[in-house]
Amino acid sequence: MKKRRRNTTGPHSSAPDLDFRERLGTFRNLPEFFRLIWSCNRWLTAANVLLRIVRASLPLMMLYVGKLIIDEIVRLSGISSGTTVENPDMSILTILVLIELGLAVFSDLLGRGIALVDSLLGDLVSHDISLRLMNQSARLDLECFEDSDFYDKLERARRQASSRILLMSQALTQLQDCITVFFLAAALITFNAWLLLLLAITLIPAFLGETHFNSQSYSLMYGWTEERRELDYLRFAGASDETAKEVKIFGLSDFFGSRYQKLAGEYYRANKNLSIRRAGWGGLLSTVGSLGYYTAYAVIIYRTVYGELSLGDLTFLSGSFLRLRSLMEAILIRFSSIADSALYLRDLFDFLEMRPNIKSRDNSIRFPETIREGFTFENVSFRYPQTKQWVLNDISFTLHPGEKLALVGENGAGKTTLVKLLTRLYDPDEGRILLEGKDLREFDLDGLRDAVGVIFQDYVKYHLTAADNIAVGRINDRNNEERIKEAAKRSLADTVIERLPDGYQQMIGRWFKQGTNLSGGEWQKIAIARAYMRDAQMLILDEPTAALDARAEHEVFKRFVELTHDKCAVLISHRFSTVRMADRIVVLHQGKLLEQGTHRELLAAGGQYSELFKMQAAGYL
Repeated sequence: MKKRRRNTTGPHSSAPDLDFRERLGTFRNLPEFFRLIWSCNRWLTAANVLLRIVRASLPLMMLYVGKLIIDEIVRLSGISSGTTVENPDMSILTILVLIELGLAVFSDLLGRGIALVDSLLGDLVSHDISLRLMNQSARLDLECFEDSDFYDKLERARRQASSRILLMSQALTQLQDCITVFFLAAALITFNAWLLLLLAITLIPAFLGETHFNSQSYSLMYGWTEERRELDYLRFAGASDETAKEVKIFGLSDFFGSRYQKLAGEYYRANKNLSIRRAGWGGLLSTVGSLGYYTAYAVIIYRTVYGELSLGDLTFLSGSFLRLRSLMEAILIRFSSIADSALYLRDLFDFLEMRPNIKSRDNSIRFPETIREGFTFENVSFRYPQTKQWVLNDISFTLHPGEKLALVGENGAGKTTLVKLLTRLYDPDEGRILLEGKDLREFDLDGLRDAVGVIFQDYVKYHLTAADNIAVGRINDRNNEERIKEAAKRSLADTVIERLPDGYQQMIGRWFKQGTNLSGGEWQKIAIARAYMRDAQMLILDEPTAALDARAEHEVFKRFVELTHDKCAVLISHRFSTVRMADRIVVLHQGKLLEQGTHRELLAAGGQYSELFKMQAAGYL
């Protein structure tokens, strides 16, 4: 599809501006969307279409029965003959009225049935799209979540989960109205085909105007994606349990409020200008359609006055033309709306079609049940996407089976990045990481992730029960109460949970009713329990004990070393009293491996480790 870029919102990013042919091309997205709907529930989808087809035939039937009623009234009243009919036979009129009543009730029941099926099917579609987004997000590379452009794509895709329900209803209503138009046009074409053509032509200007302004609206929404994300963030930052303390202490309420007001005001003004122009031109162009209808109406009246048509014909034809005009106008306007919705739909499918770069290769090797040779970093260098600075530069060392390795270095030295490479959240730009002498990329990715347990410094505080907070380390065993309690005991979290009102079933966090919050140190013990719940071949603790005091951290790491005696383990900590418990220490500085050895060896070498250790020790004197 050919796309032309045009910025319609000042400094903001611009959306593709499509001509009419290209807008027709967006309907290619609809078959995929309907396949998605069909996959959610075939019976509801089929029922929806069937109910709409039946209801589409009723307007013509009701208009024709109405004509027969008028003609019967004229006959019984003697208006056409100028004589009064005594004791008129009302049986035919009664039957016709009952038929029209039956059609009206049936139409109402069909409408309610359609609304019910729309609601049920819409919920299923919304839930399915949300689930697909969650699964897709889990599959994509970590680097995607560190890219603002990706978040714009994700934001646009997320908004489709609820708004696509409207598209489903619009598309099916379009089908229903098109069938009704076909029935009405087939009945009216015998009366005067030229009036039908005139009616269609006079509706085109309103359709083109609506198409143009729908395009402008899409461009506005597309261009403001990042700013709308910022508005969502400001709403969160200004009213959240995570920010409440600092908002109060630092007096940030006015700052967040004024910033939100400024950004929201800019969006309001941009949308206001578009809405005013849309309303003005829409009113003018719809007048042309009204002229077409009333021209046809005038012709019908003229022919009725001259006796060419009966009053019943007048009622039937005027009602049919009025209904036809409304339906054709709705179809043309909805056509434009569906085209734009299909354009939005492309955002969703584009996101779902994204593929990760880090994945298992074809014929990948099964991860070994027991690590015998260990992990070897061989001249590994890495820099984050869209950056020029090397985070790791020519790193080489081996993590032996059963070894406890500590990573030490100043902030930004590359410690966490090294862990991300070890767990294949990223792949090296240069060099390679070997496992059992083979490139780590040759092993099954799921097997690798399953064999590694990592607790990062920025671990997640899940607003779940205490048991589930631990079970996320091995979620398939969330019903294994014994394993959960053993993991809590190993991390010293059992003493924290025992004090909770509902123990392991206590909801943690304040997001939900009956939830209770924990201190930073208590949260960290819960998080560390996940590593023990994992019971993996290699465990990594990446500074998850920062909120613990020195004594508590020492105890946690001491237990960690003891409980992983037969496993590979990586420890990252700024406290050298803890680091010294490791079998070997690797010192990183500005992305380079500066030195490595045991605690005693590094002290004796008198290098950076020795210098940092003495500086920290002096702080306790």
